[in-house]
Amino acid sequence: MDLLQFGLTAFVTLLVVVDPVGVAPIFIACTRELEPGARRDTLLRAIVIALVVTLFFLFGGRLLLTHLGVSVHAFAISGGILLFATAVPMLFGQRPMLQGPERGEYGKVGEDVAVFPLAIPLLSGPGAIASTLLLTNQAGGEYARLGLLAVVIGLVYLIAWFLLRTAEQLMTRLGESKIHILTRVLGIVLAALAVQYVLDGAAGYYRSLVS
Repeated sequence: MDLLQFGLTAFVTLLVVVDPVGVAPIFIACTRELEPGARRDTLLRAIVIALVVTLFFLFGGRLLLTHLGVSVHAFAISGGILLFATAVPMLFGQRPMLQGPERGEYGKVGEDVAVFPLAIPLLSGPGAIASTLLLTNQAGGEYARLGLLAVVIGLVYLIAWFLLRTAEQLMTRLGESKIHILTRVLGIVLAALAVQYVLDGAAGYYRSLVS
């Protein structure tokens, strides 16, 4: 996989998993009682926290897997299964259970919604973390790919910040039906990527046995 293809795969995977369009209605509900300035500050904090968490797993993920004794192939298979579980509810126009709470479960009184549920688990949940670790494994320790992946992560969260900052206008223009259609399309893409991760992991494990 060349550098351009790797970057494109990383961008599509992370953008689909973070799913800022799907987060938009939850963001509006979480911040409906805040003033515009406070809403913008909450969004910025959530994006920064999510970015820091994701970058932590980008640069510390391989070390973590090594410490736990988990092979790259095993994680590729398990990560693919996890992403597929994330994709299935999207195919039915639902918010993946692995990505965040149902409506009405926005945290207790006094909790900072920028931390929970916006940053974790909506913007940097298990799906985003698993995707980052999978992509880090694919980078194979190459500095060019790791640097490109860091840029892609930053770009994805920049797009998420922009879309959520205009969430109300976005919801009004698209409408709930179009958002459901978009969610289903993204679910198909994510399911295909998840299956590919499983196949790559199984093929890699088989090669390690016969070599």
